[in-house]
Amino acid sequence: MSFKLQIFIAVITVIALLYIGNKVRNRVIELKYALVWFFVAILFLILDIFPNILQWLSQLLGIVLPVNMLMFFGFGFILLILYTFTVVLTNQDRRIKRLIQEEALLAYRVDELERELQKKDFKVRRLKTRTADGGPEHKVKIIKKNTEESK
Repeated sequence: MSFKLQIFIAVITVIALLYIGNKVRNRVIELKYALVWFFVAILFLILDIFPNILQWLSQLLGIVLPVNMLMFFGFGFILLILYTFTVVLTNQDRRIKRLIQEEALLAYRVDELERELQKKDFKVRRLKTRTADGGPEHKVKIIKKNTEESK
């Protein structure tokens, strides 16, 4: 590998490290997901600065060409990323299901409380409002039927 190519790879890798670091700092990417990318960038820098390591590793593992060793590393990295995303998606799916179930139970409980209030001579009126992010906000106005005062 030529010296110019080594410098170019090092500069691109450092720029990538700074870019990912900036995304973590601005909270676009969480640190736990960026760590894999930091690890790969540092590995690239080490292999760029010391190209003999790649030759030594490829000979140690019985791989004829160092380029094939890089392909092997790339394939392993892609599998690692896919596994990580599978675990994250599974956990998110579980959490979303639980939130939906909790919300349904809370909505049922609110309906039950409204029915109990109506049985005790109160008028319950739901107010249609929105939160700052555009989602529905649940507000209720409770009025005593015979006095028409709000509580």
